[in-house]
Amino acid sequence: MSEQHINRVVIIGSGPAGWSAAIYTSRANLEPLLFEGAITEENRLQGTLPLGQLALTTEVENYAGFPAGDLSGYFETAFEERKAKELNLTHHKKGVSGPELMELMRRQAQNFGTRIVTDDIVSCDFSARPFKLKSLGGEEILAHAVIVATGARANYLGLESENRFKNMGVSACAVCDGALPRFRNKPLVVVGGGDSAMEEATFLTKFASKVYIIHRRDEFRASKIMAERVLTNEKIEVKWNSVVDEVLGNDRQGVTGVRIRDTQDPTKTEDLDATGYFAAIGHTPNVDFLRGQLELKENGYIKWTVPFRTNTSVEGVFAAGDVAEDYYKQAITSAGSGCQAALDAERWLATQGIE
Repeated sequence: MSEQHINRVVIIGSGPAGWSAAIYTSRANLEPLLFEGAITEENRLQGTLPLGQLALTTEVENYAGFPAGDLSGYFETAFEERKAKELNLTHHKKGVSGPELMELMRRQAQNFGTRIVTDDIVSCDFSARPFKLKSLGGEEILAHAVIVATGARANYLGLESENRFKNMGVSACAVCDGALPRFRNKPLVVVGGGDSAMEEATFLTKFASKVYIIHRRDEFRASKIMAERVLTNEKIEVKWNSVVDEVLGNDRQGVTGVRIRDTQDPTKTEDLDATGYFAAIGHTPNVDFLRGQLELKENGYIKWTVPFRTNTSVEGVFAAGDVAEDYYKQAITSAGSGCQAALDAERWLATQGIE
């Protein structure tokens, strides 16, 4: 029986950090193996399908190198026609979209030789080298170095009624679900006050008759430009100093409304008619599969143990993107840390005599 192959680098995750790490490790001839995630209903519901959170957004205005304008000619050279149709990448001629940018990153990594597996890593053993990983499909993978770039998933309030109506009007991804017939020309609700909530609400105005934003404070946490777009949009109404008390609905129609409660006067409630409820209240790092193998920060994100490096608590394991970086949370910073992780891994492998 032949000895099991040991990969020099395994990358877990397929957001900007994962693909950036793949591009750099591929160009360093490390022949990385990247697990981009499985296409399952569970991953769809929690927003952890392949290509990460950026694939769930619309226009990407702030990723350097992609100005507003008609980029269709460029995309024609990057994707063959058949593949573009399969991906349903209909360019909107306003710049680059999230799905387009992620597919470009994937293609770039693939062009340099990255091996891609459409599956999840469900457990790992970092107690000894080579490291052992197990996939959802039951495969055992060995690796000299590992880069964790699994990102973070959307949060919900945790209401029983919220969980009851998931897939029946409750969603955490407007781009995924906003164009569905049940949401068209109907009032919708978005919960949150950050940039994600602003983007979700603005996007939903393309389909909804009206969008309510429910925010527990009297001002947004979002950036000024994003907040201004919301406040000047005639289709959006903000319910300040309010929290969601219950998602209303029934088994036949799904979501029919939302009951909100005044934070300044808890006895005061209001029922809003709505066929959709979109949660936009932050994210939770995708670290469940680690099961205590790496040291985490108090907020659950992977801890970087060396200043200005992507090292984790286990030598030879590195972390990149939103699974570790809990402050900036931008695609470009995630891609940057993916580059860092690749370089850190490459240099560490060299110290081990593995090139």
